Amino acid sequence: MQPFPKSSELSKNHKKNNIKIIKDNDWPSYLRPTPDQLPLVTDTYFLRTKDIICEYGDTEVTYAIFMRRPVIAALDPAVTWLEQIVKERNGSVNIKRSFEEGSDVGAGEPMIYISGSMLLLVDLETALLQKIGATCVAAYNARSMVDSLKQTSFLAMDARHCAGSDMADLMAYGAYVGSKRVKSETDAIGFIGCATDKTAHLFENTKGLGTMPHALIGYAGSTLKAAKMFHSTWPNQPLTVLIDYFGKEITDGLTVCRSFKHLADQNKLSLRIDTHGGRYIEGLDVAGSYAVLERNAPQAIRGYRTEQELRYLIGTGVSAAAVWHLREILNNSGFEKVKIVASSGFGPEKCKVFALANVPVDVIGTGSYLPSRWSETYATADIISYGGKSQVKLGREFLLRR
Repeated sequence: MQPFPKSSELSKNHKKNNIKIIKDNDWPSYLRPTPDQLPLVTDTYFLRTKDIICEYGDTEVTYAIFMRRPVIAALDPAVTWLEQIVKERNGSVNIKRSFEEGSDVGAGEPMIYISGSMLLLVDLETALLQKIGATCVAAYNARSMVDSLKQTSFLAMDARHCAGSDMADLMAYGAYVGSKRVKSETDAIGFIGCATDKTAHLFENTKGLGTMPHALIGYAGSTLKAAKMFHSTWPNQPLTVLIDYFGKEITDGLTVCRSFKHLADQNKLSLRIDTHGGRYIEGLDVAGSYAVLERNAPQAIRGYRTEQELRYLIGTGVSAAAVWHLREILNNSGFEKVKIVASSGFGPEKCKVFALANVPVDVIGTGSYLPSRWSETYATADIISYGGKSQVKLGREFLLRR
């Protein structure tokens, strides 16, 4: 199944001179903006250029698109949108990809060439680039995270951090592409789902995944009561219980395990920690954090570590030591089959540090594969030929086809 259907699949009734126009409200979100919306969201200077071309005549052009940092090619949403818009305009375009989907793309390498009528293409650049940059960076970050923690399952929990559902669709696709890349090369588990139903199909699910937010714990008034409410409402669902609300991760975690021992024994119970970065998990401090890593992953604290790496290892919040601490207590209490789910700031660097400490985390819920520096998401398009003659802005000669 194609994660993003090709335009031909969306427009099977298209014929060469008899195009079926898709109504504005029928367009899937990843194909927005629609033709009617385009003038409102396109840079004005492109619209003015289009008016000038109408006045003085059209020409054939070729665009080259690149990024200034290494990324993973995640271009299907952009290409699908472009193909659909071109069909709606009864035009044609030649698209040449330099890299297969999921491939590494170096900084400055043209990832795609687009050739066609300048009149047809000139006002599409704004929306096209919006679909490329952040998606490719998200794929790069997701690939890095999965590559670091191959035997950990990841959940894409980014929807609430996105600027609208269109961005959420693209970020979920980035996670899919980056994860698929590692899974195709190794035995990695990778991203197994996302938070919303809309993009669940990317991970071969029909529904989004997730259990309980802090809001449910507050509503219930206790961690155990929230767990009982959830299990009563969704008795056939595996139970994942958030245990950090009251700052009693160990106490509440063991209480839940004892109350749901039948689920614990069947590998159907997980404890999730999302401990605030301003405090240690229950029972830990600096000395205790060093001690737990000394017992379980001494190599992690032997070499030189940056200040940020030390925070991930022995700091407050969901550190490597915190997960090891919880795992030790669960095992010593007879709950070896209870899984640990962790969240809170799991980006590429934190995942690398967790790998260094061999942290026994079963599932990571994360929205931190999203680009952290937005300036790194800027995709750039330059025209490299006009009327079949090579011509490009001074300084961009590296984009010319060799």
